[in-house]
Amino acid sequence: MPELDLERARSGIARRESAPDGEWSVRPVTPGRAEKTYICPGCSTAVLPGVAHLVVWSESHLFGAAAGLAERRHWHTNCWTSRSYRYR
Repeated sequence: MPELDLERARSGIARRESAPDGEWSVRPVTPGRAEKTYICPGCSTAVLPGVAHLVVWSESHLFGAAAGLAERRHWHTNCWTSRSYRYR
C-alpha cells in the first residue's frame, strides 16, 4: 500500500465561496506544494515557490464549470480575501 502524503491530503480540498461576482472554488496550496511562480491577478506581483496561496476558479463561468477551471488563477491569500467585486 502506498504511503499517505499528509500534506497533500490537508491541502487539496477546494471549498465553495459565494460572492457578488459569482460562485468560486477556492483551493489552498501549502508552501510545500507551491512549486512554480505565478502572477497574482489581485496585485500583479509574483506568487513565489514556497509561498502558501490559493488557486481560484469560477463555478459560474459563462461557458460552464470546465471553462472556469481552465481559467483558474493563483492568488495571494490576502489579495483574494481583500479583493473588490468590481468587474475588470
